Amino acid sequence: MFDTKFAIVLRDDLETWQALNVAAFLTSGIVGQTPDIIGEPYRDRAGNLYNGLSRQPIIILAANSDTIAKIHHRSLERGVTTSLYVEEMFATGHDEANRAVFAEFAPEDAKVVGIALRADRKLVDKITKGARLYG
Repeated sequence: MFDTKFAIVLRDDLETWQALNVAAFLTSGIVGQTPDIIGEPYRDRAGNLYNGLSRQPIIILAANSDTIAKIHHRSLERGVTTSLYVEEMFATGHDEANRAVFAEFAPEDAKVVGIALRADRKLVDKITKGARLYG
């Protein structure tokens, strides 16, 4: 069992490609914040080497826009650093443009489509209250 929980909450009206893209980007943010979450490389019987994967399961949740906004605010109130993806980032083509469009919004007007966090299990459960399992 883990003392922490790694959760991703996606807005429930995303197209499949958008949800997968956002989940991948958000995961990279959590890994960047806590690189020790990645385990040792994998090796198959033939000796081929593969990248290490997350040591910890990742729970994927879904929420409507109002609930995901509440989750965003709860994370800020509790001082939990998150990965965040806003709707306008779908229209950009690279990291610099993503950061520029992201900077145009504050928590009260951001159209959050995805948020990821890793923190104490009970804290993550409180922050993500109202979200349901994705799918």
